[in-house]
Amino acid sequence: MPIRVPDGLPAAGVLRSENIFVMPESKAVHQDIRPLKVLILNLMPKKIETETQLMRLLSNTPLQVDIELVRVDARASKNTPKEHLDKFYSDFDRVKDKKWDGFIITGAPLGVVPFEDVYYWDTFVEILEWSKSHVTSTLFLCWAAQAALKVIYGMKKETHPKKYSGVFEHSTFNQQHPLVRGFDDVFQAPLSRYAKFCPEDIAEQTDLNIFASTPGAGVYLAATTDCRQVYITGHPEYDFDTLANEYQRDANEGLAPEIPSNYYPQDDVSQVPKATWRSHGNLLYSNWLNYCVYQQTPYNLDELGSID
Repeated sequence: MPIRVPDGLPAAGVLRSENIFVMPESKAVHQDIRPLKVLILNLMPKKIETETQLMRLLSNTPLQVDIELVRVDARASKNTPKEHLDKFYSDFDRVKDKKWDGFIITGAPLGVVPFEDVYYWDTFVEILEWSKSHVTSTLFLCWAAQAALKVIYGMKKETHPKKYSGVFEHSTFNQQHPLVRGFDDVFQAPLSRYAKFCPEDIAEQTDLNIFASTPGAGVYLAATTDCRQVYITGHPEYDFDTLANEYQRDANEGLAPEIPSNYYPQDDVSQVPKATWRSHGNLLYSNWLNYCVYQQTPYNLDELGSID
């Protein structure tokens, strides 16, 4: 089944070139089925790149998914054309009266910034509270995961002196759970964060079930028992060269970054890195859409109840 995207969205052309079934909105409206309505709050600076990465993963299921993009920061972007934002993004006020099957909140390059200093922090907190009664399942990615832990559970921000950057091996737990159904005992996933997610802290301070972690950097995947909230502390959506681009960006800014771990062949930045996490990323998003969204959401979204 296809992913349904707005007519003219740049990601559609990229996905079609990869033989991914993409259906334009103008055609999808004539199908007599209800697609899953998924809202994406895109906080990443390179919004077109992130849109494409996420939609690539969301398209890999038999379910029709209706995407809407939303923003909370109305300031001019240095990395995304204003015309693109004005055409394809809604302000939160335009979507908050609706209910949604799924909600994805991306990461943001704010790893060393105190939460209260984030320009849109108050709006972010409002959106998290709103999601409890308006969304079947919310997926928090990287910075959004740490921010949500702060808002929902009061967990203190724990910042590591050095950035966890690279491809890390993670162990899978609770493999009988649908969210990690089909996962290998260990799998690779990209990390790009300063935050540290200690399993002991999450176990003591939250009611989350932990499904994957890696030594040092800690928890990678966790969720509430009902999967209304799912936390991913890495970036399974990343392209093969995203970490390389981030490394070069930081180097050009004089930050002297360390070479991403387990990423470049022989740690040689002149060589082309290879993605070793695509299958895990596709499976994780497929499981989330199927088990946490599709099989839990009411056909009539108006019947959706609030998180207790």
